[in-house]
Amino acid sequence: MCRQSAPVCLIKSPALEDTAGLSLVERLRLLPDPRRRRGVRHPFVAVLLVAASAVVAGARSYTAIGQWSANAPQHALARLGARVVGSMSVRVAPSAATIRRIVGLVCPGGLADLTGADPAGSDSVALDGKAARGSRHGQTPAAHLLAAMTGDGRTVTQLRIPDKTNEITCFAALLAPFDPTGVTVTADATCTPSARMRASWWTRRRRTTSWWSRPTSPSCTAGCDHCRGRTSPPAATTGRSATRRETRVTRALTVTDLGLDFPHAAQAVRILRHRTDRTTGTFSRQTVYAITDLSSHQASPQRLGQLARSQWTIENRLHFVRDTTFAEDASKSCTGHGPETMSTLRNLAINAPRAAGHRNIAAGIRHVSYEPFTRPLDLLGIV
Repeated sequence: MCRQSAPVCLIKSPALEDTAGLSLVERLRLLPDPRRRRGVRHPFVAVLLVAASAVVAGARSYTAIGQWSANAPQHALARLGARVVGSMSVRVAPSAATIRRIVGLVCPGGLADLTGADPAGSDSVALDGKAARGSRHGQTPAAHLLAAMTGDGRTVTQLRIPDKTNEITCFAALLAPFDPTGVTVTADATCTPSARMRASWWTRRRRTTSWWSRPTSPSCTAGCDHCRGRTSPPAATTGRSATRRETRVTRALTVTDLGLDFPHAAQAVRILRHRTDRTTGTFSRQTVYAITDLSSHQASPQRLGQLARSQWTIENRLHFVRDTTFAEDASKSCTGHGPETMSTLRNLAINAPRAAGHRNIAAGIRHVSYEPFTRPLDLLGIV
C-alpha cells in the first residue's frame, strides 16, 4: 500500500499481475481511496476519471479541469459515474476544490502503474528524469520525475525522486512491478559505484534483460577509448531533419576479458556523430561512449546504434510533448502529490491518442477538444 504519510510515494500499489485485460475504470478501482470515510460525497474513481478526461480534452490546470467538470452534461457524468442526487437521479459533478484535493492525495506510484503501458514484448525501454520547474515552492525544490517509455512511444510508469537525492534511489522501485524479461533497458548513467551497483542489480534480477548505460566519467571513458583500433567493423547511419543532417558511426568492442570496471559489461561502444547545420553550414562532431551487457552475437554495431537512438524517444515523445502541448513547466501545482499525479494524467493523455493512431499529440488533443464531452471518454474507453 502507499505510504501517504511519506512526502514521496515509493511503494508501488497495487500488484499488476491481475490487471491484464482490464479497462481503465476497472484498473482505477484497484487504487485505495485516500480520503476519510466521513464526509465522502463523490466516488473516488469518478473524480479521477473526470480529471483524466479533462486533461485528454486539453485541460492544463486544476482550474481548467474544474471548468470542464462544471460544464459536463448529464450523459457524460453518467458515463463517468458521477454522484447521483435526488429522486430525479441528477448527476452532480465534483468541484475544482474536490478534484484538487483528491489529485493531491492519490497514490502517484500506483496511479502511474495502472494507467501506463505494459513493457512486456517491447524491444527496448528508456529511462530518464525530468524536473517540473513550476512545482518549485519556497525552499522546496521542483519535483523531479523519473519515467520509463517503450521504444514505440508508450509511457510505462513514473515516480517522483525524493528531494536531496537522485535518480538512483528510484531506479529499483520504478520497474519493480513489471516483468521486463527480454527487454533492453537504456539509461543515461555516470560511471560511479552507484551506477555499477544499479547495473549489477538489474542484470541479476532479469538475466535475459540487458542493461545499457552511457558512461561519462573520465575513468570509464578512458576504459572505452583505449580500445580504439581494435573494434569491430563500424556501422554508419544517416539522418536528416529540417535544420540539420547527421551521420552516426558506431563501433563496438568485446570487453569481457579486458577488466573494465563495470559489472556484466560485454561490449564497449563508441559512437561518433557528424552534424551539419543545413541553415548555416556549420559542422560539428561529438563522441559518445556506452556500455552494454549485450554480447556481439546479441547486438551488432548497427543494433547498438539503434539502441542509442532509442534513448532519445523519451525526450522527444514524452518530455518535449508535456512541455509544449501541456505547458508542464508553467504549471504551478506544488502541494501534496499534485505535481506527479498531474504529470501522470498527462502521460495518459499522451498514451491514449498515440494508441488511437495520432502521431502528432497536439493535433490529437485538438481533435478531441472539438467534442470535449464525448471524444475523451471514447478515447479512454469509458462506457
